[in-house]
Amino acid sequence: MKKVPSPLVSLIPLVVLVILLFAIIRTFGSDALTGASQIALLTTTGVCVLIGVAFYRISWKDYELAITNNITGVASAIIILLIIGALSGAWMVSGVVPTLIYYGIQIIHPSFFLASTCIICALVSLMTGSSWTTIATIGIALMGIGKAQGFADGWIAGAIISGAYFGDKISPLSDTTVLAASVTDTPLFKHIRYMLITTVPSLIITLVLFTIAGLTHEGGDTAHIAEFAASLDGKFNITPWLLIVPIATGLLIARRVPSIITLFLSTAMAAACAVIFQPELLHEIGGQAEHGINSLFKGFIMTLYGGTNLQTENAALTELIATRGMAGMMNTVWLILCAMCFGGAMTASGMLGSITSVFVRFMKNTVSMVVSTACSGIFLNLATADQYISIILTGNMFRNIYEKKGYESRLLSRTTEDSVTVTSVLIPWNTCGMTQATILSVPTLTYLPYCFFNIISPLMSITIAAIGYKIVRRQ
Repeated sequence: MKKVPSPLVSLIPLVVLVILLFAIIRTFGSDALTGASQIALLTTTGVCVLIGVAFYRISWKDYELAITNNITGVASAIIILLIIGALSGAWMVSGVVPTLIYYGIQIIHPSFFLASTCIICALVSLMTGSSWTTIATIGIALMGIGKAQGFADGWIAGAIISGAYFGDKISPLSDTTVLAASVTDTPLFKHIRYMLITTVPSLIITLVLFTIAGLTHEGGDTAHIAEFAASLDGKFNITPWLLIVPIATGLLIARRVPSIITLFLSTAMAAACAVIFQPELLHEIGGQAEHGINSLFKGFIMTLYGGTNLQTENAALTELIATRGMAGMMNTVWLILCAMCFGGAMTASGMLGSITSVFVRFMKNTVSMVVSTACSGIFLNLATADQYISIILTGNMFRNIYEKKGYESRLLSRTTEDSVTVTSVLIPWNTCGMTQATILSVPTLTYLPYCFFNIISPLMSITIAAIGYKIVRRQ
């Protein structure tokens, strides 16, 4: 029988990681994700492997298998991330996002922008089942509208993420929702109905906070918004025909077409629209003196894979419409792979199980059960850097405990989602935190204080447990 590291020893790699990340963020600032953070994760992985091999005789084969399984588990997420890079470039250069921004800044009143943003993203993610797709499409457009109306990046991103993760959390199309239900052996719609008890109050409080913030907002004067709209109209061919792309994307989602296929087709439609409606911009991106078919083709391909930097008369707009394409996602992909190495090493060494066993000791009643599960889920998000792994580990670790103590499986599935799914985006080195920070171009720690829904959800789960509302315990 293998000797398992004690909780104290198991904390050593995490302490090393925190120290390294602290030093790296202080030294590199916003450039921390371009390589330094990846080195920190791989270094910490090495520390974990060294402890396991030298003191607990854990074979390298065990580590290799765990790391391979982790990376295999995020393969589809990496593909989605790369397609999202191409999609964001195509949606921007084709004029789809500029058209949404152009009409949006004239329709959405600044006083209710934040609350409207949260509701719009909630509805879209409910239909898509994906916070990533929601943020990469309508989220980018709403970022532009919010900036035009004078809101700070953190507030806008917080409203987008709060709404997107509401839908992701309760949509039957969401992979995290299905995963949490399946891991805990809870019927899917039973799981979703039970989540509404904590999720709806969390969203209501979030909307109240965003409404108050919007009503006290003093920025976004009419002249600035009009100037922003004029700059958009001057640079892009703004036409309602471009709205066909988001409408068609919505129909694909409604037909439950797989996410990767939906994103690919949406990218292809937007790229076609770029050729039809914005040929001059493609020539500009192509950068060739003669505006022939070669210049058009070069601009078309560069829009999908590389960065674009279209110049306008408005500095804020120039920054907004700059895109990174698939290449812009490579640092995030690199970081995800390194994070999976660390998570695999911690799992193979038994260190994760050792640390989470500490939480089990505090399970005396319903509240302590929920608190222990929530804290364990958040901890796993920090340690494994991936929400999928965290959901699987949390469900597997606590399933038998809940059953033995007479609690329904739906309590575990709900608590897991309340603590894991929504908090993953708040952690800078988590796959979700890295991805959304990259897509929105807003650092994780900048938007974190304004993700009210994500912060409130685990607290609401604990509050409902304390009240005891609809919590059934078999004797």
